[in-house]
Amino acid sequence: MAAHRKPRHRSAGGHRARTAATLALAGAAAATAFDGTGHAEPELTPTQVKATVNKLYQEAEVATEKYNGAKEKADAAQRRLAALQDEAARKEERLDSARDALGSFAAAQYRSGGLPPALHLALSDDPDRYLDGASLAERAGDRQSAAVARVRRQLREIEQLRGAARIELAALTSRRAELKRHKKTVTGKLDAARRLLARLTAEERARLAGQGQGTDRAFRAVTAGRDRPTAPGGPVAAPDSRAAAAVGYAYSKLGSPYVWGATGPDAFDCSGLVQAAYRSAGVFLPRTTYAQIGAGRRVARSELLPGDLVFFYSGISHVGIYVGNGQMVHAPNPSAPVRVAPIDEMPFAGATRVV
Repeated sequence: MAAHRKPRHRSAGGHRARTAATLALAGAAAATAFDGTGHAEPELTPTQVKATVNKLYQEAEVATEKYNGAKEKADAAQRRLAALQDEAARKEERLDSARDALGSFAAAQYRSGGLPPALHLALSDDPDRYLDGASLAERAGDRQSAAVARVRRQLREIEQLRGAARIELAALTSRRAELKRHKKTVTGKLDAARRLLARLTAEERARLAGQGQGTDRAFRAVTAGRDRPTAPGGPVAAPDSRAAAAVGYAYSKLGSPYVWGATGPDAFDCSGLVQAAYRSAGVFLPRTTYAQIGAGRRVARSELLPGDLVFFYSGISHVGIYVGNGQMVHAPNPSAPVRVAPIDEMPFAGATRVV
């Protein structure tokens, strides 16, 4: 009789453990592919690189707008702190003058045979002691009482200013820490994008950088002449002279490099270009995209006119200046200069007409 072998039973737990180990190793390899600590990086097609780089640029722009907002608040806190410090210094000068006047009076009192207790308190280097015992000033004459009251009021005002300055300093410190965090995020995203682009050949990078440049070249040819620049499809009138001036400024900056945090005159990020364009027209706009969208009257996409601000992505992280016929001038990202582009190339989020 043939010998029959019993079938080998595999442990379900052992199978799951081996599967988990395999997945863990695969995950580790994938996770380390981008930081250089694993084995060879996976090969990506130029299209995949472009998609990933665009995503990194969009994420960097979100962080850039947060950085711009934090910087705006930090600058405001710095100005308020400086103003408080200046005001406190002026009040301290007036306090010194008042103390000098009291000192002169005290010297005269001493020569005449005595110094009222209130003056002792007023001339004390210990303001708390002075404030606690200020009621003794009532024992002095009318002139002395008024002088002591002025010193007391000035001491209180100075202490209030110092308290406000401490609050502003704390706010400034917090904003600077926030700036540092956002800067780290921006630079990390941009470095990752540069590493990805470096994996392409020079020809592939040139091809990617050249996409969309045909429209730019056409616009540069128009702006090089005497004619007023217009979008493809014929001229579209701006609603007013300020919008026209902003559009003209944007055209004049075609080809300027994108630099995150920049507001011109030679480099821009997206909201920096918009702010600079309207500043040239005498209109002050907020610094960030999510503040700029509230700086005018909202308009529907079908109602767009040159000079309107067009915003993109759900987080309102990108902005351009509409120039007519479905086109805008914008500062795209570090891989492309200020250029003309269709508003359809990004997810449209809304538009504002500056009023």
